[in-house]
Amino acid sequence: MRRSMSLFQLTMLGVGATVGTGIFFVLAEQVPTAGPAVLVSFLIAGFAAGLTALCYAEMSSMIPVSGSSYSYAYATMGEGIAFMVAACLVLEYGVSAGAVAVGWSEYLHDLLLTTTGVELPRALLHAPLVADGYRLHFGGDGLINLPAAVLVFLCCMLLARGTRESARANAIMVVLKLAVLALFIALAFTAFDPDNLAPFAPHGMGGISAAAGSIFFTFIGLDAVSTAGDEVENPRRNLPLAIILALVIVIGFYLLVALAALGAQPQSLFEGQEAGLSVILRNVTGSAVPAVILSAGAVISVFSVTLVVIYGQSRILYAMSRDGMLPPIFSRLNPVTQTPTANTLIVSCFVATIAAFLPSDVLWDLTSMGTLTAFSVVSMGVIILRYRRPDAERGFKVPFFPVLPVLSILCCLYLISSLPGIVFRLTAIWLICAAAFYLFYSSRNSALEPKTTGE
Repeated sequence: MRRSMSLFQLTMLGVGATVGTGIFFVLAEQVPTAGPAVLVSFLIAGFAAGLTALCYAEMSSMIPVSGSSYSYAYATMGEGIAFMVAACLVLEYGVSAGAVAVGWSEYLHDLLLTTTGVELPRALLHAPLVADGYRLHFGGDGLINLPAAVLVFLCCMLLARGTRESARANAIMVVLKLAVLALFIALAFTAFDPDNLAPFAPHGMGGISAAAGSIFFTFIGLDAVSTAGDEVENPRRNLPLAIILALVIVIGFYLLVALAALGAQPQSLFEGQEAGLSVILRNVTGSAVPAVILSAGAVISVFSVTLVVIYGQSRILYAMSRDGMLPPIFSRLNPVTQTPTANTLIVSCFVATIAAFLPSDVLWDLTSMGTLTAFSVVSMGVIILRYRRPDAERGFKVPFFPVLPVLSILCCLYLISSLPGIVFRLTAIWLICAAAFYLFYSSRNSALEPKTTGE
């Protein structure tokens, strides 16, 4: 692959995969869970992500290759564990792209309704499945989320054109996204009412923890940065720098947008609110123009989130296929664009199916599970490599070792414990299927592990 991505583009890759993923949609789900204390939930999730970002920075400066947590686990814990980590990453990336696409369809519909008066049928905007305790069943108010599926294939078409073109398009969309969110912050704060923040934590620490666990999926951008190891300029310097810069930008915007939104409307109005930030602006200004600008910005910016996440998914599968863990089609490069085109198409079909038929709340929680598991492994990998390879070249070292990596692992486990039962059940089913695939295919075709077949 060509090393064509700059530090700025790589930082924008991380920001593009995070800002927009949660802040445009997640308040409608998590304010009813935590109340205005969702601000604390963002801080908890951001603190855990910050600890993990430091671990990612060290690992990426030491092992600057595509594959993200999968490659790091392979280098530290061996093939079998690396494959199961990769299964969590597939869950993390594929499901999160689907979740983001579902939120995109809400803003697209709001934009169409506001500007043209066209209202799409609910049957084409919502998934047919709903979650109930430990099971999924039919009972949703839709047949298929068609706009979400369309978005995924638009991203597929752009990614197939090449990494340089995709990175440039993403950087432009991220700048637009930050400008739109800055507009929201400025206008929403004009209607700030401190009384809207009371009661601050109506559901106590339990609500705060539950919201933090669900919100954590929005920090997937840290992992997405590390998937570009084979395509970034000066990776030992730029990978850790991009991860840290992206984290600072993300946390700052999350807190400001959430505080502005909470101050602008009573917490009771958030529940079930679609295209929530756009609705808040319409109510605050009494004009449709700012709401249209925000919806248009959301449509553009969330496109960039889906683009980055599908990119990350395809690069992880590329790395696995290169190691013999998946069929060769996943590492086959297009001779013109030098991108894994067939891989990208397969990923897009998988993501489009998820986005079209599963409810967004389950998708967000599944993404958090995959993200937290991957982040825990990276933090553990830092500890292992410090003892196994203490003299290896590192462009960045986690300070206060081993306290910070251990604290990162504990934070991730705490957030995992707050996720709902259906997530544990679906994750278990997925990992059982992944283990079976490893035993019957990957372990027999690995390009790195020595064979024991009596050659």
